[in-house]
Amino acid sequence: MELNRNMGTADRTIRAVVGLILIALAFVGPQTAWGWIGLIPLATAAVGVCPAYMPFGLKTCKQ
Repeated sequence: MELNRNMGTADRTIRAVVGLILIALAFVGPQTAWGWIGLIPLATAAVGVCPAYMPFGLKTCKQ
């Protein structure tokens, strides 16, 4: 099953940057496991699909 992309370039870029910053917190800064929550925005940026957008029919990409 192929999911339709619902994230635009700017949305994906912001999510990737935020995800990397959060993951970096697992190594520097407070060094807590909460930094690994950054895998979620990083994964959604890589795939281009945000499951939270689907129920609302939101899309930030041009089609």
